[in-house]
Amino acid sequence: MSIKNVTIAGGGVLGGQIAFQSQFSGFNVTVYDINQDALDRSKSLMAPYPDIFKSFYEDGDKAASVIESITFTDNLENAVSDADLVIEAVPESVKIKSDFYKSLSKVAPEKTIFASNSSTFVPSQFAEFVDRPEKFLAIHFANQIWVNNNAEIMGHAGTDEKYVDELVQFAKDIRMIPFKVNKENHGYILNALLVPFLDAGQYLWVNDVSDPHTIDKAWMVATKSPMGPFAMLDVVGLNTPYNLAIAKSDEDPSQKLIAERLKKMIDEGKSGMASGEGFYKYPDPEYAKDTFVK
Repeated sequence: MSIKNVTIAGGGVLGGQIAFQSQFSGFNVTVYDINQDALDRSKSLMAPYPDIFKSFYEDGDKAASVIESITFTDNLENAVSDADLVIEAVPESVKIKSDFYKSLSKVAPEKTIFASNSSTFVPSQFAEFVDRPEKFLAIHFANQIWVNNNAEIMGHAGTDEKYVDELVQFAKDIRMIPFKVNKENHGYILNALLVPFLDAGQYLWVNDVSDPHTIDKAWMVATKSPMGPFAMLDVVGLNTPYNLAIAKSDEDPSQKLIAERLKKMIDEGKSGMASGEGFYKYPDPEYAKDTFVK
């Protein structure tokens, strides 16, 4: 099978980036989301990408026509009618994802591969909700995928290995570096390292040990890293860590505090880099200035 038609389910920050990158790389892309407002937001999130791609890629001039070449729809059946691959990028909620896969299975053609971009869940958690478990796996991207061009591909015990290989090739075709994960692991490779680090920073914050900028500065000075945990949270976008904190809040009181504080910021429109403000203000964040660590 050769992948040509790609549907992205969920046109948020990362879903929109995957869609734009895939269309830019020569695939026929459809973005599906729950209503027209969500689709309009997806288009607005993509609006800066042509200029970014123009300066980032040698052939970036062709990015100017990408958004108008993408099909946007809130009708799932139409969105997947000829899809070779559906990449699910809906919110990090077991219920939302489970319900989506039940609906998707009813309308997707037999040929369609299902792939989750979940940052923390593993495919076996949702395999019972799909009608083709052998064609179900995960492909995880990092935010700002043109820069952080890694793609982690992970199947579950029932995934046919040939579909893993197809997604490895797809990742290469959209200019990613594929990392094949040999067995299921929550967080894959990248987030298995990153999430505990971000959690540690947030624990310090909500338990009033220190403030976000000081925590970032301490990390950056000591390790010479260009970012601390809160700058990274801004890049990721606060909605994902908020959903993760909600999921863990029953077993960890600090996660409940994290969720409450993140929710307050999100409600204030401070959801990270994409919104123009999170723990820092963009496009000129304080952590990127030479004076920040002096």
